[in-house]
Amino acid sequence: MHAPAPAQGKLMYAETSFGRWLKAERKARDLTQDGLGQQVGCAGETIRKIEAGAARPSRQVADLLAAYFGVPPADRPAFAQWARTLPAAPGARAGAAWDAPVPPAPAAPPARARVFICYERDADPDQAVALQILQALSREHDVFADQALPGGAHWAQQLEDALERADYVIPCCSARSVQNEMLLAEIGQATRLAQARGRPAILPVRLAYREPLGYPWSPALDPMAGITWQDHGDTPAVVATLRRALAGAPAPADQGAPSRRPQAAPAVALPAPAPFAQPVALEMPEGTMDPQSAFYVDRPSDALAGATIRQPGVTITIKGPRQMGKSSLLYRLTQAAEGQGKRVVLLDFQLFDQAALTSAERFFRQFCAWLSDELGLEERTAEYWRLPLSNIQRCTNYMKKYLLPQLAGSLVLAMDEVDRVFETDFRSDFFGMLRSWHNTRQATIGAGPGLWKRLDLVLVTSTEPYQFIDNLNQSPFNVGCIVDLEDLGAAQVADLNRRHGSPLTMREEAQLMALVGGQPYLVRRALYLVAAGQIGAAALLAAPAADRGPFGDHLRYHLFRLHEKPELVAGLRSILRQQSCPDERIFFRLQGAGLVTREGATVRPRYQLYADYFQEHLHG
Repeated sequence: MHAPAPAQGKLMYAETSFGRWLKAERKARDLTQDGLGQQVGCAGETIRKIEAGAARPSRQVADLLAAYFGVPPADRPAFAQWARTLPAAPGARAGAAWDAPVPPAPAAPPARARVFICYERDADPDQAVALQILQALSREHDVFADQALPGGAHWAQQLEDALERADYVIPCCSARSVQNEMLLAEIGQATRLAQARGRPAILPVRLAYREPLGYPWSPALDPMAGITWQDHGDTPAVVATLRRALAGAPAPADQGAPSRRPQAAPAVALPAPAPFAQPVALEMPEGTMDPQSAFYVDRPSDALAGATIRQPGVTITIKGPRQMGKSSLLYRLTQAAEGQGKRVVLLDFQLFDQAALTSAERFFRQFCAWLSDELGLEERTAEYWRLPLSNIQRCTNYMKKYLLPQLAGSLVLAMDEVDRVFETDFRSDFFGMLRSWHNTRQATIGAGPGLWKRLDLVLVTSTEPYQFIDNLNQSPFNVGCIVDLEDLGAAQVADLNRRHGSPLTMREEAQLMALVGGQPYLVRRALYLVAAGQIGAAALLAAPAADRGPFGDHLRYHLFRLHEKPELVAGLRSILRQQSCPDERIFFRLQGAGLVTREGATVRPRYQLYADYFQEHLHG
């Protein structure tokens, strides 16, 4: 490995974001994000999150980056401080931390605190550590941990009630569990409660896991926060730290990384002698796939979107229910765009806080400030917000008169999870603005139509937008290239089975298709579990809808989220009983969640797995 040249120029720690600097330095060395991760000794996903501003590096990763980029030893403390400070919000002083404080512990802790423990069940070491914490803390506090798994709406109510009462939430975070659907749902609910009323405080226990915590953790606490656990010998010290926190001591911060270099998450090898295939390196099915993943299956829509993004001045909408591969396709498109020499800005709308989603002015201004930061330009929203114009006009002027003229080439503005705007009062204004930007590209008169042809728009949504935008002529979702992601076909599932080492027979493939209908995540989960030797094919297919079955966390996640919306529960019960859903908005919300589908006038559960599970658990 060649030593890198020292970082160029004086590091202006308070005048630019670390993520932007890191991206520029990486590109100057012609490295991919995964390539830089390998050089430094961390996962490529960590580099992606740091560059996007979604996470901060740990102290150890910051030190490794400083060493790699040749930062002089005397400058490294300032470098580390800069690296671990997120960009300032508009109007904040330079170098200030992002406006998302750790939720405080209760001002006067009760003698017996109410504690909620989250963990991935039947996972090692997660369950063992969680139950040891439960046993130790129950002597002094009222501790809830979901062990019995009774299922049904009553179970969901118990879970929600326990979170509502909790003063503290203790999630056990491992490389596997941080992507677990049920744990993420519990943390998401705890985060919303903490932001609304200041509790519960979230006290993560990191089970040999040192990566930054992303969404939905990051809005509520430092991405590097947590109590470090490396092996079972650390459990007594972890319990002692938790006891002090529950007694009113400050919430534990990052305790420092282990002395060894962080490593990318190891690939999982198939257990030795498998008569049907050679060993293969497996990838867990959760989360966004790496663009170069050996398990990414191209669909016809991929080729259409890929050809479109190579053209100038395009609008692309990627639609599909949850876990259909929308974000994975988006990352592939941004990589293809960068290969064409286009600048790419990727905004994940999950990172807009609730305050921005309840104030049109704050949202539009934060949107412009975020774009400035990602492009490495000075934030000048105050100048454009002085004029007595609408938010749409201000934002459009900011793009037309400031941002686009600063760029030498084309810009791809990629927006993931734009569903978050659908429930706001200003949704028609925002999406109408995007539609006007699209329309302006086609103009033959007026100021600067050629400038707008340098702007590409890519929008990603799970929810059918037509139900939320009153005037379809002001919608950006019905123009340009529309990619509606569909389930995998039988041939694609067979191909994916081969890539996993052929753990399923042709007959078992057909049974899996009948059960989950080619849903990409569920197919990958089934193949991963069987190929990794965690469950046999016969056992997977025998009781797939069981609470402790192969899809238990996925099904319980949906049940928990449904319980938060009684109108959706009522709509799904109507579908199960009568195969109809009179309320179109309810139907589209259930469809966006991936739970139902419609054929003519008949509405039914999208997959047999869902029909079996919800028939049993929503019978009330």
